[in-house]
Amino acid sequence: MSINSWGNYPKINNNSIKFNTIDDLKNQLKNHSEIIACGNNRSYGDSALSNNIIQVKPFNKFLDFDQKAGVLHIQAGVLLADIIKYFVPRGWFLKIVPGTKFITIGGAIASDVHGKNHHIDGCFSESTLEFSLMLPDGQIKLCSPSKNQDLFRATCGGMGLTGVILDAKISLRKINSKFISQTTIKTENLEDTFAAFEKYNSEKYNFAWIDCFARGKNLGRSIMTIGDFADDGQLDYIPSQKINIPFFLPNFTINKFTAGMFNKLYYYQTKQQISHQKLDLDAYFFPLDGIDNLNRVWGKSGFLQYQCILPKETAFVGLTELIECISRTKLGSHLSVLKKHGKANENYLSFPLEGYSLALDFKMNNGLFKHLDHLDQILQKYGGRIYLTKDARVSKQVFERGYPNIEKFRELRKKYKMSQKFNSLQSHRLGL
Repeated sequence: MSINSWGNYPKINNNSIKFNTIDDLKNQLKNHSEIIACGNNRSYGDSALSNNIIQVKPFNKFLDFDQKAGVLHIQAGVLLADIIKYFVPRGWFLKIVPGTKFITIGGAIASDVHGKNHHIDGCFSESTLEFSLMLPDGQIKLCSPSKNQDLFRATCGGMGLTGVILDAKISLRKINSKFISQTTIKTENLEDTFAAFEKYNSEKYNFAWIDCFARGKNLGRSIMTIGDFADDGQLDYIPSQKINIPFFLPNFTINKFTAGMFNKLYYYQTKQQISHQKLDLDAYFFPLDGIDNLNRVWGKSGFLQYQCILPKETAFVGLTELIECISRTKLGSHLSVLKKHGKANENYLSFPLEGYSLALDFKMNNGLFKHLDHLDQILQKYGGRIYLTKDARVSKQVFERGYPNIEKFRELRKKYKMSQKFNSLQSHRLGL
């Protein structure tokens, strides 16, 4: 069978492996090499693609919940959506959520995902108390910030290359509403956008959609949103209904013209400079989850997401140059998201550092890699790096310059003989 990434690029024929028990998984590891764990197949690039793929999603039981401490114990295949559906009506929410709720707990840990509140609460690993990890020889290690710390630091953000995450204990936050009280700020350019991020830095959640087609005095104009949970006692959460895209759209649907028009219309549909409203949590945190099979919009050739981050000291100048390049070449990102991040954690391959990240979606075409190589050059110039969960093409050289702890990760892989068992297309490309 063939399993593709969420971006439908690259494509690979592979062997899909399922397991029912821990002993079954141990036997599967003995019988297969070149193997990688896969959750709900939501990584954009090639980090969860290999000749043999372990399907972890069916391993999805809720094991225990400490109501007093807010600590949830679950198997690695549980989706964030399942946790939200069950616990929001009971007054609890995940401390960290990315832009989709349809990822597994194992995937959230392996990617060390971040959300709209990284500047305050950090990555998913900051809410992960411990997890069980199966090593290449079938041995199971309990990992936490204080126990088997090297395995914890390597696994959080390690893209599944240290072993198979079996279960985890995570800390939830108390809430008193299914709604988010949101404030929207319309900015005129990148300088205005940065000023808004600094002004509202103490707000729990914030992010900005950014118009990467605007140029000149409007370069970097954005629609920024800030917010936090309301306190109205309305906890009768029901997951939002989804519309479905039943087939791949024709390749010509997404182009420079449609992308440019979308960006212009999206910016001008926000009339007021500052406005307030109350949104359902799905609409605030996961707006794109409302469209099933959204990845079909870009056509059968697929798309790439380019997500990079720049240090705070160089972010404004670096992002100005990046956006100018994107605008000038009209690469065609419909949805571009800017976020402010807090300090980096100690995990070897975690993406965020103190600064600003930019995420862009690009339709696959013949000239795309050349354009992205140019963005890489700008990124290196200003000390930035690429997010592995979204990547399918960055070079080994560019990757290594952005991650100073890469040798620690490689040494740990060698120590536990992980490179003889756990590999992906990405790990081979980057020499992980």
